[in-house]
Amino acid sequence: MAMAFNEEDELLGRVYDRALAARLLRYVRPYRRAVWIAVVLLLFIAGLELVGPLIIREAIDGQIAQGRTDRLAPLTAVFVGSLVLLSALRYSQELLMVYVGQRVLMDMRLELFTHLQRMSVSYFDRNPVGRLVTRLTNDTAAIEAVVSQGLVTIFTNLLMLVAIVGMMLVLDWQLALVMYALLPPLVIVVRYFAAKQRDLFREQRMWLARINAYLNETITGITVVQLFNRERENLRRFDERNRGHLSAHLRFLMWYAVFEPTVVLFGAVTTASIIWYGGGRVIDASLTIGTLVAFTAYMQRFYWPLREISQRYSGIQQAMASAERIFGILDEPEEIIDPAEPRHLTDVRGKIEFRDVWFAYVDENWVLRDVSMVVEPGESVAIVGATGAGKSTMTALLSRFYDVQRGQILVDDVPIDQLAQQELRLHVGIMLQDPFVYTDTIEENIRLRDRSISPERVRAAAELIGADGFIERLPDGYDTMLAERGANLSTGQKQLLALARVAAFNPEIVLVMDEATASIDPDTEAVIQRGIHEVMSERTSIVIAHRLNTIRAVDRIVVLEHGEVAEEGTHEQLLAREDGHYARLYELQYKGQDVAPA
Repeated sequence: MAMAFNEEDELLGRVYDRALAARLLRYVRPYRRAVWIAVVLLLFIAGLELVGPLIIREAIDGQIAQGRTDRLAPLTAVFVGSLVLLSALRYSQELLMVYVGQRVLMDMRLELFTHLQRMSVSYFDRNPVGRLVTRLTNDTAAIEAVVSQGLVTIFTNLLMLVAIVGMMLVLDWQLALVMYALLPPLVIVVRYFAAKQRDLFREQRMWLARINAYLNETITGITVVQLFNRERENLRRFDERNRGHLSAHLRFLMWYAVFEPTVVLFGAVTTASIIWYGGGRVIDASLTIGTLVAFTAYMQRFYWPLREISQRYSGIQQAMASAERIFGILDEPEEIIDPAEPRHLTDVRGKIEFRDVWFAYVDENWVLRDVSMVVEPGESVAIVGATGAGKSTMTALLSRFYDVQRGQILVDDVPIDQLAQQELRLHVGIMLQDPFVYTDTIEENIRLRDRSISPERVRAAAELIGADGFIERLPDGYDTMLAERGANLSTGQKQLLALARVAAFNPEIVLVMDEATASIDPDTEAVIQRGIHEVMSERTSIVIAHRLNTIRAVDRIVVLEHGEVAEEGTHEQLLAREDGHYARLYELQYKGQDVAPA
């Protein structure tokens, strides 16, 4: 089944367990004290596990077989006491490791989230949201489960296996050899089953990422889905992805379900062999009944940690598949990086210069070709052109969401790639044509949760651009909680919020995406235009212009044609060139706006 680009996820290759485990241990190191306490507790637990069969042997050989009961009560009390202490130690150890696991989960998610926030916009062009959400949630949770329940437990179970092997050799080396002869086939089976489970878990994660990506896209575009009656087709496609995940999961469960019974079967065969061989030796008096019972108890304890290890090993394989993907993101280099010793802007005037700029999103499919222009401090410039001419790309490059392949962009005669990104964006404000609204109050949406911007400053910004009118009509005013993506606001109201946001942050340079929107009524349109005028006033401004009254209000117009600067001048100067690019654009796009009131 063909997958859409935004859903495709890679099936990674061979897992390098040691390298991945070493990287995972880096997250455990800050909590090594708790881990060491857990290890010490587990050592006591392992010791207590060995005590029980010895007490049983003494009770049988030293008391029951000799017809005595004088020490049976104390032995029983010691046996029960060891079980009670064992339960308390297990509780404490598990509590400690769950704490460590949760802290590791939090640290890993924070590092992953921080890294994602630093990635360039082009990274998110290539990686869908659903896939990244899967990494931050499901994959990190798989690793947490192993840290809290797997690593130390496996270490302890291995220690118990070694101790039990030693005790069985001490009890009777001949019985021990019988058991050891049956172990090599079990080891081969365990390794084979674990490899199968690891590969199928990878496939599960791949399908889960596809499901999340498809869900994100479908729910985000639910209006279009319903408008064009695509529910049935979307359900069919979602069903295909679910079936792929179900198939991988069922195959994983098949191997997992066979795994433990196989270990149990080996244990049963070994137990039968020991009882057959040991029973004969008890009859000919070369082995005591107490020793045989104790040996059988140790043998059962031997297979219990082996089953635990097999289950935890399966979990570790799952975690390794998840770790591959998480570290794959963390190893992605930041494409837009700050210089080692960034320069600083002081007394920003707002001069902007594009100097011989060439840019392409992919290879050498140039979007901008040798673009040069200067915007003087306080000057307002409109960039116009046909769709795909490179207008929006210029604003993205000025904010350094992408780096140019050739040429330079300068702010106050300083190349922007010599500035820290945060400092550059501190002086550049953008009003997007489709503003993003957070699920928060009006006030927090304007100041973007920046506590340095006071409520008074928020209100002043809203009043400046004319957004206070609709805000004060809302039930809770500036404290009104907005729905996801601003669903309880109109398009025009969201644009007014975006303008207020720019005014509140008060940058020296303003970029406005002046996208014409048919759903905005004339009154709101007039308020938005006044707001744009206020935001641009006394600031260096670049407008990606679509509205004629915006174009007329600027100092200069730059016309882009196929990524190149075709013309520059005022509205009147460019219209005077009857065969010019702007005159043709005006005839096609803007002339009808002349009848509209200014």
